[in-house]
Amino acid sequence: MTQQALRAEWMKTLARANAKQLKHYWESLEGAPSWSLLRAPEIGLAMVQGRIGGDGPAFNLGEVTVTRCSVALEEGTHGYACVKGRQKTLALHAALLDALLQDERWYRRILEELLHPIRRQLQEQEVERDHRVQRTRVDFFTLVRGETA
Repeated sequence: MTQQALRAEWMKTLARANAKQLKHYWESLEGAPSWSLLRAPEIGLAMVQGRIGGDGPAFNLGEVTVTRCSVALEEGTHGYACVKGRQKTLALHAALLDALLQDERWYRRILEELLHPIRRQLQEQEVERDHRVQRTRVDFFTLVRGETA
């Protein structure tokens, strides 16, 4: 997997994480470098596209609220985050962790201590959601009349 694909995966995981979980993890990190804001967390809108049937032509479905943030670590690494909703704390800490994850010295530690548990938690939530949906599923069927001519 390329470095770009790896970064996309961890950014996706951080964006879907719990804000309190990321904040607590960041505050518990010992030896984390100092940092500065390049772009303070700001709230805006992004256009969401949809496809009819999942594979039809794209169309603009509507707008979704997003929060974005950019940071720079003291050694010059930049971190970025864009998260769904009005979540300034999540965007800030996701950006900080994105910057740290780009450093080999921090990558393995954060992957094992934070990203893997978050991914497991998200998978469990998805399975639970699927089970709830299946319990309420209704199968519709059509009776065919046997009419003779």
